[in-house]
Amino acid sequence: MMHALIQKQLQGAEGAFMLDVSLEVASGEIVALFGASGAGKTTALRCIAGLDVPENGRITFGDECWFDGTKHVCQSPQVRHVGYMFQDYALFPNMTVRGNLEFALRKSDDPRYIEELLQLMQLAELQHRKPDTLSGGQKQRVALARTLASQPKLLLLDEPLSALDAAIRSQLQDELLRLQRHFGVTTILVSHDVGEVYKLASRVYVIESGRITRQGSPTEVFSQGKTNGKFRFAGEVLAIEAMDVMFALTVLVGNQIVRVTATHEEAAQLKTGDDVMLVSKAFNPMVMRLEAGESPLKQ
Repeated sequence: MMHALIQKQLQGAEGAFMLDVSLEVASGEIVALFGASGAGKTTALRCIAGLDVPENGRITFGDECWFDGTKHVCQSPQVRHVGYMFQDYALFPNMTVRGNLEFALRKSDDPRYIEELLQLMQLAELQHRKPDTLSGGQKQRVALARTLASQPKLLLLDEPLSALDAAIRSQLQDELLRLQRHFGVTTILVSHDVGEVYKLASRVYVIESGRITRQGSPTEVFSQGKTNGKFRFAGEVLAIEAMDVMFALTVLVGNQIVRVTATHEEAAQLKTGDDVMLVSKAFNPMVMRLEAGESPLKQ
C-alpha cells in the first residue's frame, strides 16, 4: 500500500493555490489522477518520486517512509526506487534501444532481464536502432521498457500516450495494461483522457485546483447515471455487462462516459471498441453500430 498526503503551495494561471491531496494505492493497483492542466497532478507525481519536495505531509510505501514533513525525513529518488515515465520519451539519442534499457538496469540485477523486456515489448528487432530512427509509438514502447528495466516498486505515468494518434494510443494502452498485469507493479497514471482512465485504472481521483473533488471507480466518477432523455450522439463502446434480462453498455461520448441499456440482440452485435450511435426516443434509447468510416450524420 502506498499512502501520500501532499501539501505544497503552487502558482497557477489564476494565482497561488495549495495542493492538498491524500492518495492511497493498493499493491498492484492502477490509480489515475484526472483533471485540468495546472490542477497539481504532475506536481503530486513529482513529490511522490522525490523530484519535488512538499512543504508538509507524509509519503509512505509499505513499511518505508519516503517523506515526513514533521520528522524532516526526505528520501532521495534513488532510495525510493520509483519508475517515472514522461510524455516526451526522454530517451538517450546516442544510445541504441538496448543501450537505453541497459543504462536503466541496476548493477545488482540479472542482465538477462533485458532480453525478457525486449521480447515482452516486441523490441528485439529494434534493439540495435537509435531513437531518431523510430516512430512515436516505438519510442514510447522503448520508454516504457526502460522505465520497467529498473524493476521499480512504483510506476508513475505522466500522460505518457497523449502525443500519439488515437489508433497507436489504443494499442499502447492494451500493451501497458498487459505489462502492468504481468509485472504486478503498483501504478499511478496522470491522464486527461476519460477513455484511457476507464480502460486502465480501477480507481480515479479528480483533482481541481489542488483538491480532490471526486474519487471512486471510473464509472462512478464519470457516469452521470442517467439513461433517459432525448439525444443522438456518436460514441465508443468501453464495456458490455450482462444484467438479468438486459445488457448495460458503457459508452464514451466525447470526453464523457454514459451508461445505457441494450437488448440481447443489440449487445450481440457489439464488442468493446465499436463505434456506435446512441439514439433516444422518449425513454428507450436505441444503440446502432456504425460501420468503419460511417458518419452518424447520414442516419
